[in-house]
Amino acid sequence: MKTLPFKNKDEMPILGLGTWKSKPGEVYDAVKHAVRAGYRHIDCAAIYGNEKEVGAALTELFQAGEVTRENMWITSKLWNNAHYKDDVPEALKKTLNDLGLDRLDLYLIHWPVALKPKKMFPKKGSDFISLEELPVATTWQGMESCVEQGLASHIGVSNFSVKKLASLLKTSSIKPEMNQVELHPFLQQNEMLAFCRENNIHLTAYSPLGSKDRPKMLKRKDEKSLLENKVIMEIAAKNACSPAQVLIRWAIERGTAVIPKSVNAGRIKENFNALDISLSQQDMDAVAQLDIHERYVGGDFWIMEGSSYTFENLWDEV
Repeated sequence: MKTLPFKNKDEMPILGLGTWKSKPGEVYDAVKHAVRAGYRHIDCAAIYGNEKEVGAALTELFQAGEVTRENMWITSKLWNNAHYKDDVPEALKKTLNDLGLDRLDLYLIHWPVALKPKKMFPKKGSDFISLEELPVATTWQGMESCVEQGLASHIGVSNFSVKKLASLLKTSSIKPEMNQVELHPFLQQNEMLAFCRENNIHLTAYSPLGSKDRPKMLKRKDEKSLLENKVIMEIAAKNACSPAQVLIRWAIERGTAVIPKSVNAGRIKENFNALDISLSQQDMDAVAQLDIHERYVGGDFWIMEGSSYTFENLWDEV
């Protein structure tokens, strides 16, 4: 499998299994199906509420000798209620305990949004902490301490804009090595891709298939479907593959990691087989025309009365 290289010679498999929205009772089998299909990269997060089950599957696979820890790449993310510097390592230790691991390959700040400790999800504006009161730079110092303590090999961010990444690069001792963002043909993030390439930051694409099964509160009545897009379907037919495989291969061709989520054994294998597909330059040029800057995960849940977070300062877009 193609990998993304890091400065210390570590290599992250470019295709991983996403676990967002994978329900308890399903994610355990999904991880086992994925590893048996050939995946060596699992993407997790504390807020997904399923890391114990992911950990149980990994432990069983390790003990059975089906795969070694050294051959797996495990990513997780810091939730918004643990952004104070000293809270960051403690949050990671909880994640490691749930996953049954002694270190992570990659740990990310999940959102550039801070919540008060013990507030898992905001119900009112006063549940937030502004970035003026608790800057990302302070949280990043906690992330750096995770590397220094040997709890994580690499650190990065998620849902960060170019502006926020540029600011973090100026203040950090350990530079962020990853930004995980929503990335697909309707939201191609070309400026972000160029900035990350210039600054030796890798990108991971989440919701690469359009996140059709995301919570109802995140959906819009008029949203467009990636999997049913005419251009994507035509490219799939031409290449004798599925639309999902076209979308995954498109991300890989751009040099970004991609983490499609599924709990279905057949689809997990089908997604993995996107590694064997080849898209022509003509195919890539056709997909390049589909960018409409449409987010499936807009961050609406951070915007409420009394919150200092707005769409403008979340994404730094005018």
